[in-house]
Amino acid sequence: MKLVDLTVTDFIETLGSDAPAPGGGSAAALSAAMGISLTKMVCELTIGKKKYAEFEDEIKLVFDETKALQDHLLKAIDEDTEAFNVVSAVFSMPKETDEDKAARRKAMQSALEGAAESPFRMMKLMVNALEVTQKAIGKSNTNAASDLGVAALNLKAGLQGAWLNVLINLSGIKNEEFVAQHRGEGEKLLAMGTALADDIYVETLKVV
Repeated sequence: MKLVDLTVTDFIETLGSDAPAPGGGSAAALSAAMGISLTKMVCELTIGKKKYAEFEDEIKLVFDETKALQDHLLKAIDEDTEAFNVVSAVFSMPKETDEDKAARRKAMQSALEGAAESPFRMMKLMVNALEVTQKAIGKSNTNAASDLGVAALNLKAGLQGAWLNVLINLSGIKNEEFVAQHRGEGEKLLAMGTALADDIYVETLKVV
C-alpha cells in the first residue's frame, strides 16, 4: 500500500516506528503538500465571493496551480521512500568477489544519485508552491489570511527538510560534477524559497 493511502494515524505511527522509511524526505513532502493544500483552500473560500470579484480570474488561476502542485507533492511522499528503498536494496547485493564489490559500488552510486534527485525535485516544487501562494496575498479572503501564513510555514519546513535530504545523499556521491551542480542549485532554491516564505508570513501578520 502507498503511504498516501494510509490513514493519518497509520502514517504517523509508521513514521515514528523503527522502520527506516518513511523518513525525513517523505515527511518534508507531506509538510509541503499540506502547505499548498491550505493555499488551495483559501482559493476555494475566495472564488465566487462578491467582495473579491475583481481578483476572481487571478485566484482561479492560482487554484488551478495549487491542484497540480498538490498532486505532485502527494506523489513525492511515496517517491522519496521508493528512492530510499533502492539504496537499502544495495546492501543485500553480494560482495564476495571483486566483481561483486565493483557492481555493488556502482549500484550504490546510482542509488544515492536517485535518492538525492528525489528531494531536489521536491525543492523545485516547493519553491513553485511558495510563488503560487504569494500570488494569493492581498487578493484572497481575509478571513482565511492566517491559513496562507501557515501554508508558507509548512512549505518552508518542507523545503528545508528536503534540502537536508539532498545534502545527506550528496555526501556519499563520488561524482563531483553531480554534487557541485545539485549543491549549487539547491542552495539557490533554498535561499529563494526561504525568502518567499518569510515574505508571505510577514505579509500575513499585517492582516491577521
